[in-house]
Amino acid sequence: MSDTKPDTKTLHAAFAAKVDAVLSALEMEGSLPPETPRGNVTVEPPRDPSHGDLSTNAAMVLAKLAKTNPRALAEKIIEHLARDPDITETSIAGPGFINLRLADNAWERELAAIAELGTDYGRSAMGAGQSVNIEYVSANPTGPMHMGHARGAVVGDALGTLLAFAGHDVTREYYVNDAGSQVDTLARSTHIRYREALGEDVGAIPEGLYPGDYLKPVGEAAKAEFGDRYRGAPEAEWLDLFKAFAVDRMMDLIRSDLALLGIEHDVFASEAALQAAGKPEQAEAWLRKHDLVYDGELAPPKGKTLEDWEAVELPLFRSTKFGDDQDRPIRKSDGTWTYFGADLAYHLQKAESSDALIDVWGADHAGTVKRIKAAVAALAQGQDKTIPFDVKLVQMVHLMRDGEPVKMSKRSGNFVTIAEMVEEVGKDVVRFTMLTRKADAQMEFDFAKVVEASKDNPVFYVQYAHARICSTLRKAAEEDVAPSGKALKRLGGDEWTLVSQAAQFPRIVEAAAAAREPHRIAFFLYELAAAFHTYWHGGNEDAGKRVIVAQDNELTSARLFVVDSIGQVIRNGLALLGVEAVEEM
Repeated sequence: MSDTKPDTKTLHAAFAAKVDAVLSALEMEGSLPPETPRGNVTVEPPRDPSHGDLSTNAAMVLAKLAKTNPRALAEKIIEHLARDPDITETSIAGPGFINLRLADNAWERELAAIAELGTDYGRSAMGAGQSVNIEYVSANPTGPMHMGHARGAVVGDALGTLLAFAGHDVTREYYVNDAGSQVDTLARSTHIRYREALGEDVGAIPEGLYPGDYLKPVGEAAKAEFGDRYRGAPEAEWLDLFKAFAVDRMMDLIRSDLALLGIEHDVFASEAALQAAGKPEQAEAWLRKHDLVYDGELAPPKGKTLEDWEAVELPLFRSTKFGDDQDRPIRKSDGTWTYFGADLAYHLQKAESSDALIDVWGADHAGTVKRIKAAVAALAQGQDKTIPFDVKLVQMVHLMRDGEPVKMSKRSGNFVTIAEMVEEVGKDVVRFTMLTRKADAQMEFDFAKVVEASKDNPVFYVQYAHARICSTLRKAAEEDVAPSGKALKRLGGDEWTLVSQAAQFPRIVEAAAAAREPHRIAFFLYELAAAFHTYWHGGNEDAGKRVIVAQDNELTSARLFVVDSIGQVIRNGLALLGVEAVEEM
């Protein structure tokens, strides 16, 4: 440990506070107006590391308010910052950016902070306990989880962990679509498998029903539960019963599949229960009261003429008032709820207990984003509050093997299951890979490439960095040398370059949480792993740069302190992604 007591305010936050204190001093001097807004002031690493360790845009964004030019204001800011012993060099770049180079003491304190905070390094209070409901997966309970669900499941789960780490009170929710025609189809498909379990030759599964073998165990379970009571009974006697039975079994299967990815939800909200509780009627009543729902007729769909279109009066939500291209029905002509109508009521229910809502949807739902956001905004008005609502769209994953599309699963009928995928490549590979691209970007998942031991495989590259660190620490321990911060003064630029990369983690956490983008953590980890591997390979070219230096335990202990800290940051980042930090490979 360093003799310097660690400052739990990590480096970027500490220097942001220093810049803020300078701006307060300039207000006192009259160089800035009192209470100058500072929300757009940033302190972050410059794009080009050769320019310095940190850069601030303070002069650029505040010059107009100070009624001066950016460079002139930058000179005044630098005059104050130059007095700080943690800053060894200041410069003005371009029209007014201020670049700072830091003293080694600043990096020593950051190492001490990593050691002191451990698993809490990077944790933030920015969420201030705000309750956030994240709904993700929400697949129809008609079959096992498949690759169409995996990416959204991982993105939603990692986002929940990230937001909790950043100080939010997170609820993970799954919306069970157990009211609708697809559940009727599930019940009929299950009844066929039930008859099959009773020994009947059912032949080919009829068109329109679910053919997958995954329903055979459900049929066997129905046989055990009901005997042969409903073998030849009319549908009216068993349909509702088999709907509930099959949905329960499918949700057990879904929970099991998700658990293979390390995913658990706090709440499973039932659409059927929502409707039974009258939530859609409550939502409609409030919207009518505020003239946001009216009875009207839809325009004919494109391509249809008035002659072949029968207009029907329906309750319509005024979604055009919120930027939609047409008003949307909340009920069908038979009085049942449209998907939009039920979804609207579901979001009302979530908004009653949450400060903010996030939905993770497949990109095929992009067309409904505007209208559901409009509905949530309207319903929030009735509770005299604003409900921040964000929809994260997740693009499809194209499965490949050595560059060729993967054939579909025989067992499942028409898709590759999550269980099959995890069995082949492992949970960590699936999770990390799903977070190596922005959620709304197309992705290919090549079974061969994701297990490749190369720099081009991000999950291997990051885990190998951590395993290499653990191996180094074990080897040092065998030689009775342990990490220590007592001789950090002996470290040089190579170590501080590595530490400067790790020190970005708390800033990245807050930026990723604010943007609702967990993939930023994966990007950071890859860059940190690259920095570590570069540092490590320096020792291959120059024995004096090795972590374990023969006959110099003091320098070895100091370097071990650095690499141990890098390992801690990697572990913290991987934990946010739900990926294990392996100790050997």
